[in-house]
Amino acid sequence: MLVLKLIYNNMTNSDLIKKIQSEFIKEVPEVRTWMEVEISQIIKEWEKERIQKYKWIVIKTAWKSALEKTITVRKKVWAFAVEKIFAIHSPTVASIEVIRKFKVRRKHIGYIRTAIWKEGKLKEIKKDTKKSEKK
Repeated sequence: MLVLKLIYNNMTNSDLIKKIQSEFIKEVPEVRTWMEVEISQIIKEWEKERIQKYKWIVIKTAWKSALEKTITVRKKVWAFAVEKIFAIHSPTVASIEVIRKFKVRRKHIGYIRTAIWKEGKLKEIKKDTKKSEKK
């Protein structure tokens, strides 16, 4: 305890917390609501480890600090809807990749849950490749 007081004597509590948390923060792309993402999760089974990939639509993002950032994802499987919450900076999350983005009228979670069932309401935001090639 004395060592911490000597090293971090001039720092406030919030600065100290940010410095300690910065060691655990990973480089991840910016993830927002209405993005389709592929999440690679490390699953440990007995002594073996494997990577499981999930392809979901983000319906909610939440965080208090950078290290506590979580995303709620949703997918339709057969006749059921499945939701899962991932902590982005968790050691079990290997990588996050944004596949595509959608444009909708609202970001309210109730609207999102019904709109995923009605796939006609999802409009994909496409990148303009022709404009970038001309320049």
